[in-house]
Amino acid sequence: MTATDPADTPDSPGGRWTDRLLAEGDDPDPRFTLANERTFLAWIRTALALIAGGIGLALSGHLMDTALRHGLAIGFSATGALVAALAFRRWLRTERALRRAETLPLPALAPVMSYGLAFGAVVLLVALLATR
Repeated sequence: MTATDPADTPDSPGGRWTDRLLAEGDDPDPRFTLANERTFLAWIRTALALIAGGIGLALSGHLMDTALRHGLAIGFSATGALVAALAFRRWLRTERALRRAETLPLPALAPVMSYGLAFGAVVLLVALLATR
């Protein structure tokens, strides 16, 4: 494709997401963009920790019943995958709001993560105490 190809323009549905994003609003203060990027990376680290926790649970064969262990491992790993997928969506929504000088979107994933992790930790604690 050439630069004059209508499919490559930022307003076209076929244009790259970066072109569409940069076509909106004005460049925000770089400090805010970099803070948004750090938040994105924090969500990615959280996703990696959840996936690693799921792998750790899957490999902890002698600590609890197999079905519960596998269920928790799948739950933690799937939650990590979900967090990783939604982290980019959150970054994009926040970047778009910064460029448009709009109110920043609320972190919809935060309460789900908080309650989900609390629930998973309680289930894990009960399972470990029940096997002792």
